[in-house]
Amino acid sequence: MSGRGRKHQTLPFPAWRNMTADLCDLGQRQNTIHGFVEVDVTVARALLREIKARTGESLSFTGYVTYCLAQAVAHDRQVQALRQGRKLVIFDDVDVTLMVEGEVDGRKRVVNHVVRAAQGKSVEQIHDEIRAAQAGVTERARSLPAMSLFFSLPRFVRSLAMRFVRSRAQLWAGMGGTVSVTAVGMFGSGRAGWGLPISPAPLMLTVGGIAEKPAVVSGRIEPREVLCLTISVDHDVVDGAPAARFVSRLTELLETGHGLNGDVYVDE
Repeated sequence: MSGRGRKHQTLPFPAWRNMTADLCDLGQRQNTIHGFVEVDVTVARALLREIKARTGESLSFTGYVTYCLAQAVAHDRQVQALRQGRKLVIFDDVDVTLMVEGEVDGRKRVVNHVVRAAQGKSVEQIHDEIRAAQAGVTERARSLPAMSLFFSLPRFVRSLAMRFVRSRAQLWAGMGGTVSVTAVGMFGSGRAGWGLPISPAPLMLTVGGIAEKPAVVSGRIEPREVLCLTISVDHDVVDGAPAARFVSRLTELLETGHGLNGDVYVDE
């Protein structure tokens, strides 16, 4: 059957989308292992609702997850180590990269924002930083013509440049942080779901969907709000047992509403 005459629309491929493709290329070169975890965030979500009722401020759930991630990494910085040949570079600060979305010239545009030294910031401070980054997407995107020019270069040239940056720990962390968080946008859907990322980050957290599920609490079956979380680590750097301990610590922070009650994490 001929396709002649079928209605369609042809648009130019945005050069900035090449950034995602290039990062995926780097990610496929990394020996990444993934863990799929269900986290009971009933307590944390209830605390967030209480804060909104008391202050009128709706704190970002992604900001809360970022806060807990930074605290967990600060306890075991090995999980954010960057391999450089025969050496490991372990940064003191936990710099968390987030992707924020805004509208540029009538189209949705995503840019990265790095929360620097996130281990020393409160949930409220991270929330404010994320909101400011979202508000500044348009201005930032229009102020980066050099990046647009770079991503218009042939793929092999971009690949060499990206691999060079990845091989320089300080440069890589300066541009893209030490760990990453991405949200797949399923909040409010009431459906469970995980994301499976391709990322060159030594540690990446993919925030999936939240669904209400029955669970046994103190011998009783109760409805709970369960978050689907994917933890991805560089297997060259972290083995399964240390990764499992890190996940256990992160899960505990998330499930107890850490940082929402004025509590302070103590790095033992």
